Amino acid sequence: MIEHNLVRATNIPQIVKILCHYYNISEDEALKRFYESATGANYADDETGLYGQSALHIAGLFIVEQDGDIDHSRL
Repeated sequence: MIEHNLVRATNIPQIVKILCHYYNISEDEALKRFYESATGANYADDETGLYGQSALHIAGLFIVEQDGDIDHSRL
């Protein structure tokens, strides 16, 4: 269990960085949006297994949740 928390703690700054760049928002806003999303809730749930996915994959899930698709020119 502790390993999962460590992985998440390592990946969250990377996820936030991707979201900041994609949406042109602050780190605080990106973190807030992520934690208030279904993707953020699923990422925090060990049973989903999302803790084992890359930051780019998780950010992509978030973007699709929010926008319905990924605009690759914004990455």
